[in-house]
Amino acid sequence: MSRYNARGVSSKKEDVHNAIKNLDAGLYPGAFCKIIPDFLGNDPDYCTIMHADGAGTKSSLAYMYYKETGDLSVFKGIAMDSIVMNIDDLLCVGCTSDFLVSSTIGRNSKYIPGEVIHTIIQANEEIAEEFSRLGIKMIMTGGETADVGDLVRTIIVDTTVTARMKKEQVINAKNTKPGHVIIGLSSTGKANYEKTWNAGMGSNGLTSARHDIFAGVYRTKYPESYDNCIPEELAYSGKYLLTDTIKGLPHDIGRSVLSPTRTYAPVIKEVISNMGKYVSGIIHCSGGAQTKCLKFGSGLHYIKDNLFDIPVLFKTIQEVSGTDYKEMYQVFNMGHRMEIYAPEDIASDIIALSQSFSIDAQIIGRIEKNKTPGNRLTLTSPQGVIEYNE
Repeated sequence: MSRYNARGVSSKKEDVHNAIKNLDAGLYPGAFCKIIPDFLGNDPDYCTIMHADGAGTKSSLAYMYYKETGDLSVFKGIAMDSIVMNIDDLLCVGCTSDFLVSSTIGRNSKYIPGEVIHTIIQANEEIAEEFSRLGIKMIMTGGETADVGDLVRTIIVDTTVTARMKKEQVINAKNTKPGHVIIGLSSTGKANYEKTWNAGMGSNGLTSARHDIFAGVYRTKYPESYDNCIPEELAYSGKYLLTDTIKGLPHDIGRSVLSPTRTYAPVIKEVISNMGKYVSGIIHCSGGAQTKCLKFGSGLHYIKDNLFDIPVLFKTIQEVSGTDYKEMYQVFNMGHRMEIYAPEDIASDIIALSQSFSIDAQIIGRIEKNKTPGNRLTLTSPQGVIEYNE
């Protein structure tokens, strides 16, 4: 059993996929998000998308950092995480604007005071305004905040986003095909629309990141921050305190893990506007990380043999925990969190466009026809070649 599974989390989410496998897949089966008819406008040329996601267990780390430092601003990052995990999924079907956003917060009021709730709600409004200034129109429609201390140990922050778009603009990852290259967009650094440097974590793999990096002192200091059914040797089994510094990270390790999830919306909007007709698929490397692509297309062999250098944060997790690289690439984005699938002759244009936003990009691999049924991924890691199957 992987360290991730032993902590009660699954990167593959087999139970979820089994539960929904017989449900209606919408207008475009195989697309990154479920797309339904235009019930909002009843226009046959349009379609509707409603998507839900959240910041996951990253909010528990924000709670600990807040308790240690008194820094409320980390919860602004949690609001960003929750919104971006939705928006960047919707980008993958070509939806780049006119988003209606609703927030759902569940808290344990014993640990989470009103100033935290105020910070998150205010941040939601500020984020919507900032997206709109970037040309990604967004409006907050309200939401729900519930005191559910019987269920939630600290706080959970989720978001639902609704949008509609023209059917002719839909990008269906089912159409991803052999012959196309894979262009990765870096998850680290500082985009010209970001306020601070980003260590690249995003909002996936936080259960492992928290426990692999941070020291056992937090087991007794903040027992409310984790599931005490986790084996003790896997609970805060690292060596770092939240405010420790690591060479190569401009922020302390706590803030580095809490780097707000980067949105690629400004980049993807420009890619779609200028080159959308050539793009066969866009994949947000969220749950499943570098293996996310296996869920899309049919009979494909994904080859990732030119990945970004592993960022300092992920190197630190691997070195402290000893986690096998095969698991690391299934849990963490490891350097890029968005992939664009397109013909090689336009790759340089996509890369240049991304770099114009100060986001590094490169061809990280290619797609070939698989010689056996199903999809397959061959990935080159520091430990050598790793194989994954659908």
